[in-house]
Amino acid sequence: SLVYLISTPYKDIKAAEHGIASYYHEGQYIACGVKHGKSKVYDPDGISAAHKTLPCGTKVKVTRKDTGKSIVLTITDRGPYIPGRIIDLSRGAAKKMDMLNIGIAPVTVAKL
Repeated sequence: SLVYLISTPYKDIKAAEHGIASYYHEGQYIACGVKHGKSKVYDPDGISAAHKTLPCGTKVKVTRKDTGKSIVLTITDRGPYIPGRIIDLSRGAAKKMDMLNIGIAPVTVAKL
């Protein structure tokens, strides 16, 4: 299925954000390219994430609170759209964070 971005004003996080991360793996268009007419097909095995308010292209460090594992990735999409979740990781990022079996994890998101 295809998802298109409706412009969302961003809130720039100055300190770390704490909450629940999930992951998505359905193919969709990356929101960052829509504005410029350069949409790319989402690569589920890539290392990227969706955030509700951070500008596309922002680098963040995501750290699992329960295991201490972390990953640096780029925001390339908007979401998650489920209440209580703060970031959606690509399947590739979720795999590196050992989240594939559990689907969600408590995390800290820090803007770099």
